[in-house]
Amino acid sequence: MTPTASIRFTAVLHRPAEPDNATWTFLVLPKAASAKLPARSMTTVEGTFAGAPFQATLEPDGEGSHWLKVDKTLREAAGVAAGDKVALVIAPVKEEPEPAVPPDLHKALAASPAAKAVWTSLTPVARRDWIHWITSGKKAETRTKRIATACDMLASGKRRACCFDRSGMYSKGTMGAPVAAE
Repeated sequence: MTPTASIRFTAVLHRPAEPDNATWTFLVLPKAASAKLPARSMTTVEGTFAGAPFQATLEPDGEGSHWLKVDKTLREAAGVAAGDKVALVIAPVKEEPEPAVPPDLHKALAASPAAKAVWTSLTPVARRDWIHWITSGKKAETRTKRIATACDMLASGKRRACCFDRSGMYSKGTMGAPVAAE
Protein backbone atom coordinates (compact mmCIF):
# COMPACT_ATOMS: atom_id res chain seq x y z
CA MET A 1 0.00 0.00 0.00
CA THR A 2 1.51 3.32 -1.00
CA PRO A 3 1.02 6.31 1.32
CA THR A 4 -0.70 8.35 -1.43
CA ALA A 5 -3.26 5.58 -2.00
CA SER A 6 -4.11 5.20 1.70
CA ILE A 7 -7.54 6.22 2.94
CA ARG A 8 -7.69 6.82 6.71
CA PHE A 9 -10.89 7.03 8.74
CA THR A 10 -12.67 5.89 11.87
CA ALA A 11 -16.06 4.23 12.05
CA VAL A 12 -18.27 2.64 14.69
CA LEU A 13 -18.48 -1.15 14.69
CA HIS A 14 -22.08 -2.43 14.82
CA ARG A 15 -23.75 -5.74 15.57
CA PRO A 16 -26.39 -6.62 12.96
CA ALA A 17 -30.03 -6.78 14.07
CA GLU A 18 -30.43 -10.01 12.09
CA PRO A 19 -29.64 -12.79 12.47
CA ASP A 20 -29.84 -12.79 16.26
CA ASN A 21 -26.95 -15.24 16.51
CA ALA A 22 -24.58 -13.40 14.13
CA THR A 23 -20.91 -13.76 15.04
CA TRP A 24 -19.92 -10.97 12.63
CA THR A 25 -20.12 -7.21 12.94
CA PHE A 26 -20.05 -4.40 10.39
CA LEU A 27 -19.23 -0.76 9.84
CA VAL A 28 -20.30 1.82 7.28
CA LEU A 29 -17.53 3.90 5.75
CA PRO A 30 -17.86 7.67 6.08
CA LYS A 31 -18.99 9.12 2.73
CA ALA A 32 -15.73 11.11 2.41
CA ALA A 33 -13.64 7.91 2.72
CA SER A 34 -15.88 5.98 0.34
CA ALA A 35 -15.68 8.79 -2.24
CA LYS A 36 -11.92 8.17 -2.54
CA LEU A 37 -12.49 4.60 -3.73
CA PRO A 38 -12.45 3.87 -7.48
CA ALA A 39 -16.11 2.78 -7.70
CA ARG A 40 -19.46 2.94 -5.87
CA SER A 41 -19.79 -0.81 -6.41
CA MET A 42 -18.07 -3.72 -4.68
CA THR A 43 -14.41 -2.85 -4.21
CA THR A 44 -11.71 -5.03 -2.71
CA VAL A 45 -9.37 -3.25 -0.31
CA GLU A 46 -6.43 -4.12 1.89
CA GLY A 47 -5.06 -2.36 4.90
CA THR A 48 -5.39 -2.35 8.66
CA PHE A 49 -8.41 -2.61 10.92
CA ALA A 50 -7.54 -1.28 14.39
CA GLY A 51 -3.97 -2.23 13.55
CA ALA A 52 -4.75 -5.77 12.31
CA PRO A 53 -3.96 -6.42 8.63
CA PHE A 54 -6.86 -7.51 6.43
CA GLN A 55 -8.18 -7.77 2.89
CA ALA A 56 -11.91 -7.65 2.17
CA THR A 57 -14.46 -6.70 -0.45
CA LEU A 58 -16.50 -3.66 0.54
CA GLU A 59 -20.18 -3.77 -0.41
CA PRO A 60 -22.16 -0.78 -1.68
CA ASP A 61 -24.60 0.55 0.92
CA GLY A 62 -27.11 1.86 -1.64
CA GLU A 63 -26.53 5.40 -0.37
CA GLY A 64 -23.36 6.16 -2.34
CA SER A 65 -21.01 4.72 0.27
CA HIS A 66 -19.73 1.27 1.27
CA TRP A 67 -19.94 -1.08 4.24
CA LEU A 68 -17.54 -3.69 5.58
CA LYS A 69 -18.51 -7.04 7.07
CA VAL A 70 -16.07 -7.85 9.88
CA ASP A 71 -15.82 -11.50 10.79
CA LYS A 72 -15.16 -12.71 14.31
CA THR A 73 -11.52 -13.64 13.53
CA LEU A 74 -10.59 -10.13 12.39
CA ARG A 75 -12.54 -8.48 15.21
CA GLU A 76 -10.76 -10.63 17.81
CA ALA A 77 -7.34 -10.08 16.16
CA ALA A 78 -7.95 -6.32 16.41
CA GLY A 79 -9.20 -6.57 20.00
CA VAL A 80 -12.39 -4.61 19.35
CA ALA A 81 -16.10 -5.18 19.97
CA ALA A 82 -19.44 -3.90 18.69
CA GLY A 83 -19.89 -0.30 19.77
CA ASP A 84 -16.18 0.55 19.52
CA LYS A 85 -14.90 3.31 17.25
CA VAL A 86 -12.30 1.67 15.00
CA ALA A 87 -9.44 3.24 13.02
CA LEU A 88 -8.91 1.91 9.50
CA VAL A 89 -6.31 2.51 6.83
CA ILE A 90 -7.33 1.06 3.46
CA ALA A 91 -6.39 1.14 -0.21
CA PRO A 92 -7.86 -0.61 -3.25
CA VAL A 93 -6.00 -3.79 -4.16
CA LYS A 94 -3.87 -3.65 -7.29
CA GLU A 95 -5.72 -6.62 -8.78
CA GLU A 96 -9.23 -7.78 -7.87
CA PRO A 97 -9.26 -11.36 -6.56
CA GLU A 98 -11.14 -14.15 -8.29
CA PRO A 99 -14.65 -14.57 -6.90
CA ALA A 100 -15.79 -17.93 -5.54
CA VAL A 101 -18.03 -19.57 -8.15
CA PRO A 102 -21.08 -21.23 -6.55
CA PRO A 103 -21.25 -24.99 -7.26
CA ASP A 104 -24.53 -24.75 -9.22
CA LEU A 105 -23.12 -22.06 -11.53
CA HIS A 106 -19.84 -23.98 -11.90
CA LYS A 107 -21.81 -27.09 -12.96
CA ALA A 108 -23.92 -25.09 -15.47
CA LEU A 109 -20.82 -23.47 -17.01
CA ALA A 110 -19.14 -26.87 -17.31
CA ALA A 111 -22.19 -28.10 -19.24
CA SER A 112 -22.00 -25.18 -21.71
CA PRO A 113 -18.60 -24.88 -23.40
CA ALA A 114 -19.62 -21.68 -25.24
CA ALA A 115 -20.71 -19.99 -21.99
CA LYS A 116 -17.58 -21.26 -20.22
CA ALA A 117 -15.35 -19.80 -22.96
CA VAL A 118 -16.83 -16.31 -22.53
CA TRP A 119 -16.83 -16.68 -18.71
CA THR A 120 -13.12 -17.51 -18.76
CA SER A 121 -12.37 -14.38 -20.82
CA LEU A 122 -14.10 -12.04 -18.33
CA THR A 123 -12.37 -9.96 -15.67
CA PRO A 124 -12.79 -10.98 -12.03
CA VAL A 125 -15.04 -7.91 -11.50
CA ALA A 126 -17.31 -8.94 -14.40
CA ARG A 127 -17.50 -12.51 -13.06
CA ARG A 128 -18.34 -11.13 -9.60
CA ASP A 129 -21.16 -9.06 -11.11
CA TRP A 130 -22.64 -12.13 -12.81
CA ILE A 131 -22.40 -14.11 -9.55
CA HIS A 132 -23.99 -11.30 -7.57
CA TRP A 133 -26.86 -10.98 -10.06
CA ILE A 134 -27.47 -14.74 -9.95
CA THR A 135 -27.29 -15.06 -6.17
CA SER A 136 -29.30 -11.93 -5.38
CA GLY A 137 -32.56 -13.67 -6.26
CA LYS A 138 -34.51 -14.44 -3.11
CA LYS A 139 -36.14 -17.68 -4.31
CA ALA A 140 -34.44 -20.91 -5.42
CA GLU A 141 -36.39 -20.91 -8.69
CA THR A 142 -35.21 -17.35 -9.45
CA ARG A 143 -31.61 -18.42 -8.97
CA THR A 144 -32.11 -21.48 -11.20
CA LYS A 145 -33.68 -19.33 -13.90
CA ARG A 146 -30.90 -16.74 -13.66
CA ILE A 147 -28.21 -19.42 -14.03
CA ALA A 148 -29.89 -20.69 -17.21
CA THR A 149 -30.30 -17.12 -18.50
CA ALA A 150 -26.69 -16.29 -17.67
CA CYS A 151 -25.40 -19.34 -19.52
CA ASP A 152 -27.55 -18.48 -22.56
CA MET A 153 -26.37 -14.86 -22.55
CA LEU A 154 -22.72 -15.83 -22.08
CA ALA A 155 -22.95 -18.47 -24.83
CA SER A 156 -24.27 -15.78 -27.19
CA GLY A 157 -21.25 -13.59 -26.37
CA LYS A 158 -22.81 -11.22 -23.83
CA ARG A 159 -20.13 -10.14 -21.36
CA ARG A 160 -22.14 -8.15 -18.79
CA ALA A 161 -25.10 -9.03 -16.60
CA CYS A 162 -28.18 -7.16 -17.81
CA CYS A 163 -29.46 -4.11 -16.04
CA PHE A 164 -27.33 -4.66 -12.95
CA ASP A 165 -27.01 -1.64 -10.66
CA ARG A 166 -23.53 -2.16 -9.18
CA SER A 167 -23.94 0.70 -6.69
CA GLY A 168 -27.29 -0.36 -5.25
CA MET A 169 -28.44 3.28 -5.44
CA TYR A 170 -31.13 2.66 -8.04
CA SER A 171 -32.40 -0.70 -6.90
CA LYS A 172 -33.41 0.00 -3.33
CA GLY A 173 -33.83 -3.03 -1.18
CA THR A 174 -31.44 -5.33 -3.06
CA MET A 175 -28.21 -3.88 -1.67
CA GLY A 176 -27.37 -2.04 1.47
CA ALA A 177 -25.70 -2.18 4.81
CA PRO A 178 -27.33 -4.37 7.45
CA VAL A 179 -29.54 -2.75 10.05
CA ALA A 180 -27.66 -2.26 13.30
CA ALA A 181 -28.97 -3.84 16.51
CA GLU A 182 -29.82 -1.38 19.26
